[in-house]
Amino acid sequence: MNIKFGPVGIGKLKDIEKTFKEYSELGFRCAEIPFTYGVYIKEKETAEKIKHLAEKYNLELSIHAPYWINLNSEDWEKIEASKERIIESCKVGEWLGAKVVVFHAGFFSKINREETYNNIKNRINEIQEIINNRNKWKIKLAPETMGKINVFGSVEEISLLVKETDCSFCLDFAHILARDKKIDMKKIEKLFPEKEWHAHYSGIEYGEKGEKRHIPTKDAYWEGLFEKLPKDKKIRLICEAPEPVKDAINGLQIYLSR
Repeated sequence: MNIKFGPVGIGKLKDIEKTFKEYSELGFRCAEIPFTYGVYIKEKETAEKIKHLAEKYNLELSIHAPYWINLNSEDWEKIEASKERIIESCKVGEWLGAKVVVFHAGFFSKINREETYNNIKNRINEIQEIINNRNKWKIKLAPETMGKINVFGSVEEISLLVKETDCSFCLDFAHILARDKKIDMKKIEKLFPEKEWHAHYSGIEYGEKGEKRHIPTKDAYWEGLFEKLPKDKKIRLICEAPEPVKDAINGLQIYLSR
């Protein structure tokens, strides 16, 4: 099993070399940049500096696009705004040399599941046309498995998107646990036969409707995940716990002690 560990978050941009040096010394080999409320890296020069420092300290970068995305909105202006947020994340991600742009694809609202899937598939195809064919960017779109049952993003839905749009994916194992009440790794392996996985993990509190909130990642959570993860995958595992660096360190230490 080849796992690269890292946290979500890169700290303040002015301290980026210090942060990346610390991440490298801690044993991290990846990190995810969260554009939670907007794409805050604006200049290509800044992004390229971050890219070079990531290469210097042997860190693979990924992006989490802003949360205000819904490719299944009933409001066309919101769909267009969502597409623009993803495309802007991809542009900056390309400057950064990031591998993937993770995003939450959309909500069901009053639209049935089949129509929702087709709407999201079509929007992803439109974005793919822009980033792959028009701009020739190498970065990959990675719709994420989601933790609430009323939100688009089951493992089956994301797997079908991958097959039908040639996008990538993000397996959030905490979300899968919250949504399905278990992590059926055999099913996940069948749905995602790709050799490389981008993944998220943390502790999670959930109820009948799925995810409530992320919580600290207990040792037993890490150990249970490592028992199930396939041995023949290359996995980039981003910790999204409330204290992601602390929990990622602990996860890495548990993994190395196995």
